[in-house]
Amino acid sequence: MAKKNLGDRRILDIIRNAGDQGILQSELWKMVNADSREGSRTMLRLERKGLIIRERELHEGRWTYRVKAKHKFTTVDSIINVPCAFCDLESRCSEAGVITPNKCNELTSWLKEMAGRR
Repeated sequence: MAKKNLGDRRILDIIRNAGDQGILQSELWKMVNADSREGSRTMLRLERKGLIIRERELHEGRWTYRVKAKHKFTTVDSIINVPCAFCDLESRCSEAGVITPNKCNELTSWLKEMAGRR
């Protein structure tokens, strides 16, 4: 019998869509029609990758975990001023090119500014 694959990406999307309050593991299993054994394996895998945080919680007299995404969705507002969108060199910029994002002073400055806002 083939191993059941819950689809880590789908699970992570559901967790992210739950917002700051997260979602109870038990509710998540119901949404994806999974048993707690395979679901727990998926959670451990996502937790090891640093994608989620699990917080133990007593819910209706039973212990479960509330699962939250470690990284939130980015809004368009956060990237609206990225210098690449208005760069005259954008059409020639690539990782392997002479003009590269890795060496772009404007992009580096913008990224530092964005990191300072967090």
